[in-house]
Amino acid sequence: MLLFSLKQLEAFTAVVECGSFSRAASELFLAQSTVSAHVSALEKILGEQLLMRGDRRPIELTAAGSRVYPLAKRILAEGRGLQELFQNEEEDAPLLLGASTVPGQYLLPGYLAAFLRKHPNLRYTLRRGDSASIHRLIRSGDVHLGFVGAKLEPETYEYIPLARDTLVMVTRNNDRYRSLRERGTLGRELLSEPTVAREEGSGTDRAVQNYMSAIGYPRDTLRILARVDDPETIKRMVSQGVGVSVLSALAVAREVEDGTLLAFPMDEEGLHRDIFLLYRRDVPLSRTERQFVEYLKRIS
Repeated sequence: MLLFSLKQLEAFTAVVECGSFSRAASELFLAQSTVSAHVSALEKILGEQLLMRGDRRPIELTAAGSRVYPLAKRILAEGRGLQELFQNEEEDAPLLLGASTVPGQYLLPGYLAAFLRKHPNLRYTLRRGDSASIHRLIRSGDVHLGFVGAKLEPETYEYIPLARDTLVMVTRNNDRYRSLRERGTLGRELLSEPTVAREEGSGTDRAVQNYMSAIGYPRDTLRILARVDDPETIKRMVSQGVGVSVLSALAVAREVEDGTLLAFPMDEEGLHRDIFLLYRRDVPLSRTERQFVEYLKRIS
């Protein structure tokens, strides 16, 4: 017989994620004293202090709390899956979606618009981050379906390829780069240029690092001036002459067409990667989630 309750786990994880008992209480629509009582009861049952408390210090996990937190998140995710398992479509909870930058900005809006036309009562929430953070959100149960450009944990997640993305070297449109473009210069020949790179952990950055390893290009020779997590900002920086950047062709299609930027293929065969839909194998999907997955499989 379990001695702890889901409410206790929910209160504990909310305090961790909100950083305080008061914000957790607001998030859960409970009194602060109730949240505190739930966490204290959980600590008593487990026989361990889970949180470091103090009036002048932020809430921190103890060593025991760090071990309990991911397990608590997993239990809560399983509980939500059980609760939603036999709900009717109209009663299903919103789709909990997470997307890394490129699929989130350039693919997912189209997917959702088409699916909403078939299911006009659908509701969804969307969390954004790099590929690594989307994996973490799914692992914790905060997100059920993810869209990423990197396949990180195939033993844990189901990955469904949705689209093929091409990465290109983009530069400002000036006389020098136009001349290089006309001579057939490849993107890999511009890797020594001052560079504005995507953030570490993004699918784009992982693809670039893997590519450099494959062609034997030393990573420490890159002249990275900045790392930026937003392709729109990177495009503006490149167009103003800050540096070059390797970006998704999907992200720069408009700027290349209107002449704001130039795009160079990385090599003769091009640098490609897959965009994946992913979800955890061990967590059941709701009816609407299954419908969305099947729809995406049909159109991919």
